[in-house]
Amino acid sequence: MATLTKRVIDAIQPSEREKFIWDDALTGFGVRVKPSGVCTYIVQYRNAHGRTRRHALGRHGALTPDAARRLARQVLGQIAAGADPAAERKARREVLTLAQFAERYMSEHALVKKKASSARSDELTLRLYILPKLGALPLAAITRPDVARIHHELRDKPTSANRVVALLSKMMNLAELWGLRPDHTNPCRHIRHYPESRRRRFLSGDELARLGHTLEHGEQLGLADKPVLDAIRLLLLTGARCGEILNLRWEHVDRERWVLRLPDSKTGAKEIPVGGAAQLVLKNIERTTSPWVIPGRDPRAALVNLNKAWRRIRKHAEIEDVRLHDLRRTAASAGASVGLSLETVGQILGHAQAATTKRYAFLFDDAKREAADLMSARLVLALKAKPALRVVPKVREVGGRAPGVR
Repeated sequence: MATLTKRVIDAIQPSEREKFIWDDALTGFGVRVKPSGVCTYIVQYRNAHGRTRRHALGRHGALTPDAARRLARQVLGQIAAGADPAAERKARREVLTLAQFAERYMSEHALVKKKASSARSDELTLRLYILPKLGALPLAAITRPDVARIHHELRDKPTSANRVVALLSKMMNLAELWGLRPDHTNPCRHIRHYPESRRRRFLSGDELARLGHTLEHGEQLGLADKPVLDAIRLLLLTGARCGEILNLRWEHVDRERWVLRLPDSKTGAKEIPVGGAAQLVLKNIERTTSPWVIPGRDPRAALVNLNKAWRRIRKHAEIEDVRLHDLRRTAASAGASVGLSLETVGQILGHAQAATTKRYAFLFDDAKREAADLMSARLVLALKAKPALRVVPKVREVGGRAPGVR
């Protein structure tokens, strides 16, 4: 042992193993010397369980021996009062951040219990919006102001802002369930979502005509291969979702009842009725060894993406603002125009909840107006019709008096 001074410490020669030099003026205060020659001031003590612990104070050079000794006295005083600085530092190092918890959320929940498309959406929302702002924060320390701030920053993207809050809320509920946050501490509570404007785009009759012409000549124009054109026709004629058509296998096509029996979809297993026009598309698809109705370039795999081809097709058809999902709305609009009820259209589209179908209620406005026109026109015709002549029977007098009068 020696009184630790700068001269003493600078004269220490490192060895192959780390070694400790203790101060003879303050029990428990010393310096640890690494084989690399790095010297660190430490305090050694026994915790409440009698176990020896070492707590680093700082490196020699950054701290002078006198400054390290003063710091050591403060730490030893805290230890005498019951503190355990080594355990506290370890706990701080091991604190779970939101970024670390997000990895567990994806591996143990999203990728296991959610649809693949939903899991991809969660991963994208985390990567773009949540982790850059909150990822480094301890999971248990995230507060409502933290969530409110990121929600406010995305106010120009209300849909994205609301998805951020919804995803964070789900993650925080799971954190409570898994014992990583206290119960009833979800910081997303009371954060009101921004109003979202529902997209109401669907194709008019003229736009459908242009699209039909483009699909008919798409191969000759070099816009897309036949499987892509068939997929787009099926999307429009069945009102199915894009993934439902791209993942469709021949074993799912019931040619007796003409329904598509999907074992899985966004809303679970369901059946999609196939009308005559869609039946014709399916009949004209050449069957190969591929199990997929819409095969990719490799027939052993399904076609993965329609977006590139769809951009070429919609540009040629002069409908560049139309998304593939708008074809589903167009199918619903066609159902409304022929007098189908909102409930029936929802059943054809495979909506699991009536609330989802109500989003399509605006498509029935034109049909309602046409029906109102017919109704009012019928009433106008009735009002303008020439009244029929009324025949009033004459009263025959008997003996100069009306019958029954005496």
